Amino acid sequence: MIKKYYDQDCNLGLLDGKTVAIIGFGSQGHAHAENLHESGVNVVVGLRPGSRHVAMAEKAGLKVMGIEEAAEAGDFVMILTPDELQAQIYKDQIAPHLHAGNVLMFAHGFNIHFKQIIPPADVDVVMVAPKGPGHIVRDMYTQGQGVPSLIAVYQDASGKAKDYALAYASGIGAGRAGILETTFKEETETDLFGEQAVLCGGVCELMKAGFDTLTEAGYAPEMAYFECIHEMKMIVDLIYTKGFEMMRYSISNTAEYGDYITGPKVITKESREGMKKVLSDIQDGTFASNFIQEFNAGGKANFYAMRAKQAEHPTTEVGKELRSMMSWLNDEKEVN
Repeated sequence: MIKKYYDQDCNLGLLDGKTVAIIGFGSQGHAHAENLHESGVNVVVGLRPGSRHVAMAEKAGLKVMGIEEAAEAGDFVMILTPDELQAQIYKDQIAPHLHAGNVLMFAHGFNIHFKQIIPPADVDVVMVAPKGPGHIVRDMYTQGQGVPSLIAVYQDASGKAKDYALAYASGIGAGRAGILETTFKEETETDLFGEQAVLCGGVCELMKAGFDTLTEAGYAPEMAYFECIHEMKMIVDLIYTKGFEMMRYSISNTAEYGDYITGPKVITKESREGMKKVLSDIQDGTFASNFIQEFNAGGKANFYAMRAKQAEHPTTEVGKELRSMMSWLNDEKEVN
């Protein structure tokens, strides 16, 4: 059973007199920095010169420095930049400024687990990973609530690495909801698998396949979009709030019966074998190697080609037309 911790299990006082350097000010960066700041922690934000986020961080009352300066100032250095950029930023701008006793932190284990970043032996290496987007982490904190978070320890040079991770997690509000202990390996591999096989790759391909099946059979694209894509949010929201049982309680008997007899016809033995292959490629580093090659050596040419090809699918234009009819969607904020 996974271990869980709450604010009463955390000692936020471990951050007293310490400086936390947040490298990056995107979705997670702004939430971590602002929440810690309001929890009484001394926070600095490290950004590249000319970053559009400088003004945003300063408006929030935070001290902004260059990345090297922030890394030098930080007793805790939390790297919250995109996965594909972290290794080079670490090598060029952070590693030369790490000192014995520092705590190097991540919100995703990719670069540590796949050894793109090799930390020195005299620093703690921990993860604090909220299980929600940054704007929710921030909103919940301002409402006196929190978002559950994962913590993990990769390297415990001080003997206090776990306590530091718990203190930081409490500072961003996670102790109000619950802090779950995992490992860098488990977080990285389950996160990548979930994204690829289910949340993004699996769901998007399933929706497109449903759309294609209906339109190829002669049904109107608008009807196919409504039934296979638009209504997905309703189902996911029900699962998100109360689980599968609430979703099945809320839908019609016709839909529930179809759920039971048809799901296994779509997610077949072959589908499950495909999922196992996806997991294997993640576990043995194949996916990570391909990703790093594409983004750091290949110029992202194949990535952009795949993005362009996906944009050509009929769902792009049909969805755009139908969403224009839904005035309430115009108020939705774009998520960074």
